[in-house]
Amino acid sequence: MIGGERPLGLVLLEMALLVLLGPLVTGTIQKMKARLQCRRGAGVLQPYYDLIKLLRKGTVQADTASGFFRSIPVFVLAATVTAGALVPVVRVGPTTFPLGDALMLLGLLALARFLTAVGALDAGGAFGGMGASREMTIAPLVEPVLMMVVFSTALTAGTTELGALAAHRGTSWIVAWRAADFLGFAAMLVLLPAETGRIPVDNPDTHLELTMLHEGMLLEHSGPGLGCMLLASHTRQIVTLGLVAALFFPAGPADAAGALGLLLGAGAFAVKVLVLATYLALVESSYAKLRLFRVPQYLGVGFVCALVALALRIL
Repeated sequence: MIGGERPLGLVLLEMALLVLLGPLVTGTIQKMKARLQCRRGAGVLQPYYDLIKLLRKGTVQADTASGFFRSIPVFVLAATVTAGALVPVVRVGPTTFPLGDALMLLGLLALARFLTAVGALDAGGAFGGMGASREMTIAPLVEPVLMMVVFSTALTAGTTELGALAAHRGTSWIVAWRAADFLGFAAMLVLLPAETGRIPVDNPDTHLELTMLHEGMLLEHSGPGLGCMLLASHTRQIVTLGLVAALFFPAGPADAAGALGLLLGAGAFAVKVLVLATYLALVESSYAKLRLFRVPQYLGVGFVCALVALALRIL
């Protein structure tokens, strides 16, 4: 699979697909969790209904919040959506989009995380401050490991541009795996629940003050602002899954052109995201949430895997 250059129009189309499909991935995970737990659960389209409901509501803001607080949801959503432009969806290959590569993607996700924490602190609420402090405790344990996984994968391709990296693996990606690839993929499996805010690191289905991380930072937002924050969370999740797919499973059409090629590429991407979403649902249904002080031990497994993978690449 050797991909050609991805034009700007295709990149923008892929970005729009990620934004539109982000809530569907969340709804699918919730539905699978409900079935695994012998519950009926809400429909897979429920996240879309929640977003529409929030966009129709008014905004309530704390008296202690500054004028910058209203802009936080827009900036968070903009950073996350821009990160989605760097993920190859329907076709692999380098992009003409001038922003950058996987490192830029991780930087934009880190910026969105930072702005979310700033908004929680700006409101002056106890729960928001607690959630922000916990999120900033987890972030230094996750983001450097993600960078090491990217570096270990990119060393063989000589580039960190996701489309070019996926195209470099070629059609023999499934038989060309080495020990470093298995270790890097194991590190990503450990980090996925943390980066997407799911069990065993966080619990997206509760607002208990003793367990909140990401949800605690959203409590001060309401109406369209909260809708933007939730849409950013959905988009961040599918962008992270797309990052894993591009790094380790670049399966898709062999530079196919036309509508058929786009459909094949979108179908292959959907299958990869569905597999990873099933993994998240299985993990959430099989494990309990860890205590906050046990989370570094859990993430330390991913750090060791990523470090050994990078060392094997260098050596």
